[in-house]
Amino acid sequence: MQAPQDRYIQVGQIKARYWAEGNHGSAVLLLHGVGSYIERWLPTFTNLAMAHRVYAMDMIGHGRTDKPSSASYSWEAAAQFVKDFMKTLGIERASLVGHSMGGGIALNMALEFPGMVQKLVLVSSAGLGKDITLAFRLASVPFLGEILTRPSREASVRDLNSLVYDPSVLTDQQIEACYGMSAQPGAQQALLKTLRWAFNPLGPYKRYYAPILRRLPSISNPTLIVWGRQDRFVPVAHAHVAAKALPNARLHVFDRCGHLPMLEQTQAFNGLLLEFLEG
Repeated sequence: MQAPQDRYIQVGQIKARYWAEGNHGSAVLLLHGVGSYIERWLPTFTNLAMAHRVYAMDMIGHGRTDKPSSASYSWEAAAQFVKDFMKTLGIERASLVGHSMGGGIALNMALEFPGMVQKLVLVSSAGLGKDITLAFRLASVPFLGEILTRPSREASVRDLNSLVYDPSVLTDQQIEACYGMSAQPGAQQALLKTLRWAFNPLGPYKRYYAPILRRLPSISNPTLIVWGRQDRFVPVAHAHVAAKALPNARLHVFDRCGHLPMLEQTQAFNGLLLEFLEG
């Protein structure tokens, strides 16, 4: 599957990479997870572009977007970056599809800039509870985190295998993309800053999830929550927390699926997403 053309735009002081395709339907913006990049969305992006004006962006410190050491890597700063990205491109309102960290950022957008958000899709979303993978907590430890996140092909294989239920779905192209992005100058430092804003060795700071949990009932946007039952990074119990608290939500849990439903259940995931966005 051929990737769309890379585009770049200046968002404040940040040069951001993004994709944009499609000339029909409403605007949709795809937000990736921590340590990730827009290529992770490729099968979904291509499918959505047939019916929507779809965008995907590399967040600050990720992919091929700038990674300034002086930048804030908080979710509040990330939501502001998404807002500024949309304004710079003239996107007045969009449905946000957020995976993992991207889900937490999408929730922040819905809370802080509700007029810019049409629908929400939360895919294995972060920010919905204090239970989180041990790997993220260990990465918050000084020196140990630097060792655990050191880029290598072996580390990329290990990390991707931990994200999926069935490693046979992974391709050499995905492994090479993971390694290539992790080896970008400044990528490891930005990853550690992002993780250490949210976590300590005992678990997440309350600033990571408490403000979102408290305000979930105020989010009235139509919301689709998608999870893998065998997600080892963010437990499926968080999906049920969100489905109960959000007043206009529906939940779909894929069996035999880990943290990446869009890669492990691509066809079913894309159909579910299109149905929700067009409904």
